[in-house]
Amino acid sequence: MSAAVPGGGGVPATDPAVRLEGVSVVRDGTALLDGVSLTIRAAERWVVLGPNGSGKTTLLRVAGAALWPTRGVVEILGERLGRVDMRQLRRRISTVSASVSRVLRPTQSALDVVLTGRNGALETWWDEYSDAERVEADRLLRDVGFGGAAFDERPFGLLSEGERQQVLLARALMGRPELLLLDEPAAGLDLGARERLVSRLAVLAADPAVPPLVLVTHHVEEIPPGATHAALVRQGRIVASGPVGDVLASGPISECFGMRVEVHRSAGRWAARAGGIARPGRD
Repeated sequence: MSAAVPGGGGVPATDPAVRLEGVSVVRDGTALLDGVSLTIRAAERWVVLGPNGSGKTTLLRVAGAALWPTRGVVEILGERLGRVDMRQLRRRISTVSASVSRVLRPTQSALDVVLTGRNGALETWWDEYSDAERVEADRLLRDVGFGGAAFDERPFGLLSEGERQQVLLARALMGRPELLLLDEPAAGLDLGARERLVSRLAVLAADPAVPPLVLVTHHVEEIPPGATHAALVRQGRIVASGPVGDVLASGPISECFGMRVEVHRSAGRWAARAGGIARPGRD
């Protein structure tokens, strides 16, 4: 019998948490995703990399049961879209993205924002929270170097961009998700804030109690140590996917971004440097 992933809803580690088969998303005659097939297993930590407009966020929305595909089969946490109440399924998934930040009331305290993650709410007055849940929310903030009365009561809208991203990550974990999705969480962060966030993601990636994790980015420097698999997306198609060491290489990255790129890895971190224009084998 396969080992179950703690915190992953008892999904066996070798079973798919997400399975996409021949998935396309077409809007106004344009294919945002075009025949995408991808399997993400419960014990894996994935990074999805590609240029702006390549379809990364669309792929993540389909994987998070937030977007219905035009064609193809989508299975999430053992449930097939079309045969499950998507509202119930979404409660098992947590997402960190700019869209979440925009809909949260900026005058809410940092602690209250984290608390809303328990049930995926936008305001704490929608639900009642126990003292134990408030302690857990404060612990999640302290885990990222924040927390304490002074920070807990600061309005979300007055936090720095880096602090907001850490609060949103704590909020996502507050929901005890079975699938954790992160859509460009380091976008707009300065060097220090980015490195603090990457360090936190590395801790999560190494924790077997954390559920399957998918990180979307277009910078290899934002990929934390502990990522196990990667998928490269270009013009709505998967250019390459598989173990991170095979995919995050100069050849596949060059094809994905349409230019010659030299990729290096040191101490578990990735770096890339352009080396001219390439002709990708697949448009």
